[in-house]
Amino acid sequence: MGSDAKAPTAPKIWWSNAIFFVSIHIAAFIGAYYFPVYAVHRASLFLAFLVWQLADFGITIGYHRLYSHRAFRANTAVRTVLAALGSAGFQGSIKWWCLRHRLHHRFTDDPMDDPYAATRGLLYSHMGWIFFKPTYHKMELIDRDDLDSDPVVRFQHKYYGRLPIALFLGFAFPPMMGNLWGDPKGAFIWAGLVSRLAIWHCTFLVNSLAHWDGLQPYSDEDTSRGNLLLALLTGGEGNHNFHTFPHDFRSGPSRADWDPSKWIIIGLHKLGFATGLRRARKDDMLEAVEYMQYKHANGVPLPEDDHWDGPNWTIDDVQLYIQDTLGRCVLLIDDFVIDATSYMGEHPGGAAILRKYSFHQVGISDSGKWKDATWAFEGGLNNHSRAARRLMLESRIARFSMP
Repeated sequence: MGSDAKAPTAPKIWWSNAIFFVSIHIAAFIGAYYFPVYAVHRASLFLAFLVWQLADFGITIGYHRLYSHRAFRANTAVRTVLAALGSAGFQGSIKWWCLRHRLHHRFTDDPMDDPYAATRGLLYSHMGWIFFKPTYHKMELIDRDDLDSDPVVRFQHKYYGRLPIALFLGFAFPPMMGNLWGDPKGAFIWAGLVSRLAIWHCTFLVNSLAHWDGLQPYSDEDTSRGNLLLALLTGGEGNHNFHTFPHDFRSGPSRADWDPSKWIIIGLHKLGFATGLRRARKDDMLEAVEYMQYKHANGVPLPEDDHWDGPNWTIDDVQLYIQDTLGRCVLLIDDFVIDATSYMGEHPGGAAILRKYSFHQVGISDSGKWKDATWAFEGGLNNHSRAARRLMLESRIARFSMP
C-alpha cells in the first residue's frame, strides 16, 4: 500500500527461561509421585513450608515493599537477608524484578508497556509472560538511582547469575539440611522443587488473581482487586486494591487485614532494624472509600472539584518564589504552579523525577515556550491515580500566565 509503517514483530520465545520453568514443574511432579508426602521425613515437609514462606517474605518484604516501592528503610543486615531470601525465590535479581514492577505500576493494564498486563488474559498475566523475551520500550523512564546506589543490590545483581546464589539456596541447601535427618532426597524434592512451584505460583497470583477477582474498595481505575485467599497464599499481599497507595508499607491499613509481611516490618521497626515506615494519608484513604461508595450507590463518579480562585503568576513570580527558599521543587501542570517540595520524600517514583521536571531544572527552552510537566503527569511517565491527582490539586499555589 506504499506505507512505511512497520508491523509489530511477534515476541520471541525465551527458550532458556521456558525450558527451566517447565523442567522444574516436570521434575517436581515426578519427584512428588515417587516420594509422596507420607514417604518423606516430616522435617523435610516442614523445611519445604519454611523455604516457601521465607522466600515469599524475601519477595513481598524485600523485593516488593522495601525496594520496589521504598515503603521503608532497612539496615545492611536486613537488606542482605532479604536479598538472600528473595534469591531463593528464583525470580531474578532485585534490580531486574524492581524495574519490571515499577514499570507495571507506571502503566498498569497497558497491553504494550505493562510487563504482565492483566488485560492480556489471566493465563498471560499469571505466567505466560515468562515464556517470551521482553521488550520494554519505556524502561528508560523508570527511576533506578536508588537501586544502583545500594551495595547489596549491586552485589546481588552482579553475581545472581555468575555466582550460583539462587542455585545454592534453592537446590543445594535443602538436601544439605535433609541429610541431617537422613532424608536428602525428600528434602530436595519437597523443599527444593515442590516449594519452588509454591513460591512461583503464589507470587504470580498477585499478577493474575489479584487483577481478576475480589473487592475494589479504594479504586476501580485499574483491574487491581483484593481477597482473603490471595492474602493467605502470598504473605499478606491480599488487599491488592490498596495498592492505590503503593508507597504504603502495608497491604491493608486495618488490623484485621491478614498481612504477616506488615507485621514483620513493624517488628523490625520496633527492634530498630527498619525505619521510615511510610503510610498513606488517612484523608486520602477515607476520600477514596467515599468516592467508591458514592460511585457504587449512584452509578456515576463523584464530580471533581477543581475550582480555582487563587492568584495568577508570571514566570517572574515563579522565579521569586523559587529563590525565596532554597531547595523548593516547583512544577507546572495543567497551567498551574505546583509546589511539590513537601511530597518529594513520599513520591513513589523518587525525588529525582520531580526535580527533572521542575521549573528550576527545566527553565525556558530555546523556542521561548515554557516546558512543563503536564505530559509527564498525564500519562507520559505514569498513569497517575485519582489519589495522585487529588494531591496535585491540593498542591496548587497559583495559575500560570504565559509570558
